[in-house]
Amino acid sequence: MATSSDTPNPATEPDNTRKRKAWLLGLLLLLILAGVGAWAWYSLVGRWHESTDDAYVNGNVVEITPLVTGTVTSIGADDGDLVHAGQVLLQFDPADSEVALQAAQAKLARTVRQTRGLYSNVDSLKAQLQTRQAELQKAQQDYNRRKLLADSGAIAKEEVSHARDDLSVAQAAVASARQQLNTSTALVDDTVVSSHPEVMAAAAEVRQAYLDHARTTLVAPVTGYVAKRTVQLGQRLQPGTATMAVIPLDEVWVDANFKETQLRQMRIGQPVEIVADLYGSEVKYNGTVDSLGAGTGSAFALLPAQNATGNWIKIVQRVPVRVHLNPEQLKEHPLRIGLSTVAEVDLHDQSGPALAQQPPQQASYSTQVYDRQLVEADALIARLIHDNSASAKSAQR
Repeated sequence: MATSSDTPNPATEPDNTRKRKAWLLGLLLLLILAGVGAWAWYSLVGRWHESTDDAYVNGNVVEITPLVTGTVTSIGADDGDLVHAGQVLLQFDPADSEVALQAAQAKLARTVRQTRGLYSNVDSLKAQLQTRQAELQKAQQDYNRRKLLADSGAIAKEEVSHARDDLSVAQAAVASARQQLNTSTALVDDTVVSSHPEVMAAAAEVRQAYLDHARTTLVAPVTGYVAKRTVQLGQRLQPGTATMAVIPLDEVWVDANFKETQLRQMRIGQPVEIVADLYGSEVKYNGTVDSLGAGTGSAFALLPAQNATGNWIKIVQRVPVRVHLNPEQLKEHPLRIGLSTVAEVDLHDQSGPALAQQPPQQASYSTQVYDRQLVEADALIARLIHDNSASAKSAQR
């Protein structure tokens, strides 16, 4: 026998239906709002930003390599040390280079004295030519006088013959003296001692010997931190051997590798926000897009992909984008080479070019630590030429 509790209540069914419809309507409205919000975020924010975590700190690694052969006698810095531009890093045994420099100096001094002898020889030959010309004039006068006397019968014709022979000898002597003068003049014509070819060749040997001696001391070309020291005391090094590296950490940048699909609206000069894993999200670096790579990473790989083969799978390529960092922020929170970062580019500014339009107007990096070597070598050469020229002048007096 059925009871009243087993029979469904007609009043509760419409309530459940209305509640279910209300929930579905609310869920649909929520989905619509979420879609509108996502569309609005993408239109206003998302489409104007591109980010990647495939970004790493990079910088200049200045290798310190010798230019001459030598034995290491001193090491001025070790890994992690701060060095300033011009600071001594390595020293070689200077004995061999000092001997070579002294020999080159002696050769230059000897060449200067010999060259001054050439100038003196020209003056001597000029005087000799004048003497021969005077003798020729006297022989000509004697011949003319004896010829007149012979015509009048005052003297024998034999004396005229002797006078003619003397005249021929005098003419030959003048021609020989003039030829010797021309030959000596050709050796010094339009030159002074310092510009004479022999002196310049000897000066070049002094300059090379001085540079070889100066290069027995290796200095830091830039200010930075020492890394990768492999050189040891007493080691015999050949030119080009890697000894250590100097890394200027105040000039580092970020190489962010973006997918090729992210580069459509990326331009040089756009602002970039960098977050380094070293400091986390608490420290954010402000940078700008400095350049976009001229090729993908795989194109410059040691073994490029051979897509012409039958086994081919399309892979989205990545292009390196260099990001210039704020130097003040780098000074406050220094970075190291190779650290991982996250880069996010703001794409709103579309005024910049996708590729550089002008070549660099000046050197991107330069150093002046080696300029003094040639200046000091030239000063040494000028002093040697002056001293030996002055000695030659005083000896002539």
